[in-house]
Amino acid sequence: MPEILTIDELAAILKMTRSQVYTMTRKRARARMEHPLPVLRINGNIRFRRTDIEEWLEKSAKEAA
Repeated sequence: MPEILTIDELAAILKMTRSQVYTMTRKRARARMEHPLPVLRINGNIRFRRTDIEEWLEKSAKEAA
């Protein structure tokens, strides 16, 4: 089973605030957020799969290059 992260854990990994992570989970066409963070919603709570986040980071890095 993949590791599941809370918003606080992901914020620490990405070295961002909780608010920044929340913002990155929403689609925002103008803010270059065509690919928001992959999120799981479980009973109204936001969670993240570590493997999904790693893939998202790799994809974002390739697009930025």
